[in-house]
This record gives sequence, structure tokens and C-alpha cells, in this order.
Amino acid sequence: MATIVVMPQLGNSVESCIIVEWMIAEGDSVAVDQTLASIETDKSTMEVPSTAEGTVLKLLWEEGDEVPVKDPLIIVGEPGEDISGLVPGGDAAPVEDAPDKATTAPEQAAPAFATERATGAVSPRARALAASAGLDASTITEGSGPHGRVIERDVAAAIAAGPVLTSAARAAGVQATEGTGIGGRVSVADAGRTPEAAPASCPVASAPAGADYPGASTSAPLKGVRKVVAKRMMESLTTTAQLTLNTTANAAGILAMRKKVKNADPALGLGKITLNDLVCFAVSRTLPKYPVFNAHLEDGVLTQFEQVHLGFACDTPRGLLVPVIRSAQALGLKAFSDEAKRLAGGAIDGTIAPDFLSGGTFTVSNIGSFGIETFTPVINLPQTAILGVGAITPRPVVAADGTIGVEQRLNLSLTIDHQVIDGADGARFLRDLVAAIDNIDVTVLA
Repeated sequence: MATIVVMPQLGNSVESCIIVEWMIAEGDSVAVDQTLASIETDKSTMEVPSTAEGTVLKLLWEEGDEVPVKDPLIIVGEPGEDISGLVPGGDAAPVEDAPDKATTAPEQAAPAFATERATGAVSPRARALAASAGLDASTITEGSGPHGRVIERDVAAAIAAGPVLTSAARAAGVQATEGTGIGGRVSVADAGRTPEAAPASCPVASAPAGADYPGASTSAPLKGVRKVVAKRMMESLTTTAQLTLNTTANAAGILAMRKKVKNADPALGLGKITLNDLVCFAVSRTLPKYPVFNAHLEDGVLTQFEQVHLGFACDTPRGLLVPVIRSAQALGLKAFSDEAKRLAGGAIDGTIAPDFLSGGTFTVSNIGSFGIETFTPVINLPQTAILGVGAITPRPVVAADGTIGVEQRLNLSLTIDHQVIDGADGARFLRDLVAAIDNIDVTVLA
């Protein structure tokens, strides 16, 4: 009997995955645990193993499609098996092997999770192609994809069938074979106009040869990490009362310690400890004194955590990710640094487990290496605060004897949710954090 293989649940926070590449085709034989496809979640790239063996009778999605977890992915069975009861519309042609081996399974009702999708669903690739051609994909009422979904070939066929109408022209029922709008689109002004009646271009106002206003462009829907970041940033700014406090810390201590560990005996394994490790380590030691900073605010309920699960913003090829160092307050400096390197490496190459990208209780964002001195970090919901780390810059200082000198200062920007944290509390937190950074040699021993 044919079996449906579904998109697996890859981590508690993953809701859907994008198919990057199919590793099999219809008609191929697959074994249990054989890789079916390469997929991209909103956080990493992974492979999907088969949970059944047999012949691939139907691929239910195309490369580039975004598939909800636990939705049907492929159908596996015996060659020639009737799978019309498993495919919406019953339009799946059987995969033939040999006449003497062909079998027909009795008709069966489609499983509950193979229900029809809402009419008008459009795949990401189809939407991107439509946008680049100025076509409203919602005007394609019937798609040839799974569950009647509009896919790339449906858009290509619509483009080839005739000129694209603007929304106003479509509403007015304009019919024309050629358009004078941008990209050749038919506008309301083209109603009743024949190709011969179209106005000639004005030589005086003509653009340089080959130029086309507004010029070449590309359009594509947000997806993957970028889509998630866009949604979360807007939610953060519209649902919290964010206030940013700025200060600086004397960087002499962390610069000196960084130099010491870099030149230490390689057998100690301390050479990879970075300035950011030292700052984040100081944060992990300061947070337990301020539970409201190490907390989540959801639906009016404030949850404060005993353990510090420290997230750190990581720039990756797929966009911004925030790996989480679990129980950071319990780790020594070397273990803390090693875990940060492990998580950052997994985030950058796409192999990090999704569960290590959620559950943070406080986040540190460091863009000081780009020369940024101060900025306004956006709170990572549902957390209540976030620390921005800027560049180390020289500042003039007046010594006790009245002489003027130069001191290297580390820029810090703390954004708090003023719903639960007052400005004075933010100032106290920064004061203690600055002290921990100024005296980092003592902080790592505590």
C-alpha cells in the first residue's frame, strides 16, 4: 500500500521548510533513511530522510516551495499503484514498471492531513516570477500544483498567453492586445486602442538608446531567515516600549586579557577566546543580579529565569541568527568560548540544531568590528532587554593630577522594555556590567 512521507518536525520552533533541492525523482527507488531533499528552515539547512521504502510515485512540491511541517511531501509505493485517493483531484498518473508487475491498490479515502488547500495559494517561485513580469498571481484562478496551488509553470503560461493588465485596467474590463504602460502592461488608457493607434514616441523626450524607465529590477518575496527577522522586528517595535541607554567601559582590562590568552601556552586552548567572549562572559555574570533583565514578557505575564540562556546575534549567509549558550552563568571562560564557537560555526554553515536557536533569555548584539560606536538594538521577543556592543574608541581623560591622557573605551547600548524595566534599573545594570568589564580579571575568577 502506498505511503505518504511528510515534512518532519525539525525543532520545536520550526513551522515550515523550503525545498532547496530534490535528491530523488518520480520513479526512483528509495530506502528508509535515504535522503529525499535538501531543505532550508528559517534558521538552517538540513536534509530530509525517507521514512518509507519503495518507488517514488509522486513528488507533491517543487523546488523553492515552502512546505509546512507534517504536511505530505512525497508518496512512496509499488510501481503502477493507484494513488488517486491520496492526491487531491486524483490526477496522479501511476508510475509504470512492467505490465506483469503493475498492481492496482483499492481506492481509499485521502487521509485527514491531505485535505485541499485554500484556492489561490501561490508558491514562492511562482510569486517571484509573477512580480518580475508585473503580473498579479492572484488572477490565476486554477493552478496545476498540489492542492490546486499556482506554481511557476502556471505563471509562465499566463505571461505567454497575453499582455499583463494593471489592476485598474483589470477592474475596468479593458481588453487590448498591446499595452503602453511600464513593461508593456495594459492600462486603462489603452481601452479600445489598436496597435496602429498607439502614440509614437516623442524624439525630443526620448531616452538614450536601449534605456527603459524605470529600468531593470527584480522582485522576490521575503522567505527563510529574512522573512522571520522582518516579522519579529516589526512585532518587537510595535508591542514593546523600547528605551536605549548608552555608556562606555574601560577596555584596558579586556584588551590586556585578550593579549594574555592569545599568547598563552597552546596546550591550554585559550588562544581562540575573543573580546566578544569576554564581554558576553561579563554579561552572564551580571544578569543573575537583575532577574527582570533575564526574563520573558508574554501576554502580560513576566517570567524570570534563574539560569542565563545567553543569545548572541550572528551574521550568517542566510541572515541574522541568534544561537543560544545554555546555562551560560555556569560555564567557565574556556567552556563558554568553546560553546560560542561551536554554535556560531553551526549557524554560519547551516548545520546548527534549530533548538539551539530558541529559548534565549537575554541577547547580545556586537557590531563593533564594523566600526559602529553606538546603535539601538531591537529587543528579541519575548525577552525584556538586549545589549548592543559597539567599537572600542579612544577618549580623552583627565588624570588625578590634572593632566590629559587617552583611554580606550568600549561602547555599550542597552535597550530595555520600559513596560517592566525602569530607566534607573537599566542604569544600575549598566553600572555593574561596566564594573565587571573594567575588572574582567576578577570577573573570570568569581
